[in-house]
Amino acid sequence: MGIARSGRQGGGFALSLNVFPALGEDTLRQLRQTIDGSFRVFTRQYGDALEHVFDPLRDFLLASEHLLTRSPWPLVMLGILAVSWLASRSWKIVLWAGLALCLVGWFGMWEDLMKTLSMIFVCTVVALVVGMPVGIGMSYSNRVQSTVNPVLDVMQTLPSFVYLIPVVMLLGIGRVPGLIAVVIYAIPPIIRFTNLGIRMVSADLVEAADAFGAARWQKMLQVQLPLALPTIMAGVNQTIMLALSMVVVASMIGVQGLGQPVLRAITNQYFAMGLFNGLAIVVIAILFDRVSQAYGKRLQKHLEVVHG
Repeated sequence: MGIARSGRQGGGFALSLNVFPALGEDTLRQLRQTIDGSFRVFTRQYGDALEHVFDPLRDFLLASEHLLTRSPWPLVMLGILAVSWLASRSWKIVLWAGLALCLVGWFGMWEDLMKTLSMIFVCTVVALVVGMPVGIGMSYSNRVQSTVNPVLDVMQTLPSFVYLIPVVMLLGIGRVPGLIAVVIYAIPPIIRFTNLGIRMVSADLVEAADAFGAARWQKMLQVQLPLALPTIMAGVNQTIMLALSMVVVASMIGVQGLGQPVLRAITNQYFAMGLFNGLAIVVIAILFDRVSQAYGKRLQKHLEVVHG
């Protein structure tokens, strides 16, 4: 009896170790309701004002989308190839870009491609405008860096679907909420690489600028930022890749482009549609990657020649 009782007691003790002492269901439910209720109150009070704040962003996105979708396709293609040449100075990349664009157009995805390109362009511009000043601030202050780094860690590790919830609650369904979600997801690399690039600039060059009496803004614009450009371009590359990876997820809240056919293919089990549009996203990602990497390498060689 004693052994059996101890066995039962031992079994009960083992069971208690397998169950973590969590908060009760009522407490957790009340906590979730409090957070959701507070956010809904904030949304009702400030949602309309926030929508008006983002009106210029919406106009910028619509203007870029109309420019790409309503312009003659040969003109758009020549513009993309010209940018590819100016950035890479490589005929192989230009030829590959032309073939890739023709392939996407032949499969009837040209308009969706232009909408995706306009979204990526606007997201990249916004990420640069917002992210570079933050990265510069981090490079000047270790305290700012230690404060911002945990925020960036959360932004990079939080599942992408989670970004959609507060954005949709605040701004509803549409292009602008999707754009904001994409920017939040894709902005950490440009912040980190700007900070890293400026911190990697040789201290001797900065001291030389000080010796010539350069002000802080002159050192930043004429010495540190130009020398940090190759590293910053690596951050731009990663930002573009993350924005493209978010295209399909953002299509769930109204972002038009190549992501919406992929979403329809998932919903209706259309394998061919999902495959073609998925490959189109891959093609554009490779194109952006090759062009931005080639431009970064050109910058690096130019700086080596100038300061070598």
